[in-house]
Amino acid sequence: MDFYCIADEDTVRGFRLAGVDGQVVTSPKEAAGALERAVGRQGLGVLILTDAVAAGIRHEVDAVRAGRGLPLVVKIPGPEGPMPGRKALRRLIQEAVGVRIGHEEGP
Repeated sequence: MDFYCIADEDTVRGFRLAGVDGQVVTSPKEAAGALERAVGRQGLGVLILTDAVAAGIRHEVDAVRAGRGLPLVVKIPGPEGPMPGRKALRRLIQEAVGVRIGHEEGP
C-alpha cells in the first residue's frame, strides 16, 4: 500500500524525507489536478492532504471519500498549525494512542 502527499512545499519535503512521494501545490486548481492524478495511481492506499489544501478542494475530497474505499484520505495540519477549531497533530496522536508525547499543549 502506497502513501502520497499533496501539500505545501515544506510538508511535501518532510514526507519525502520519510520515503513518501508527493506533489507541491500552491492553488486549489493545482490541488484538484494533483488529487485527480493521485487517485488514479495504482496501489495508492493513503492520501495525505494538509488542512489548507483540503479546504480549497473540499468537494473533490468529499467525492473521493464517498465514492471509493481507497485511498484513505487523511488531513493533517500544515506548517502554520491546525486550522481554527481543529486539534493539533500532537493532541490527535495522544488521543489515538493514549500516550503523552512531549510537553502538553493548550486546548
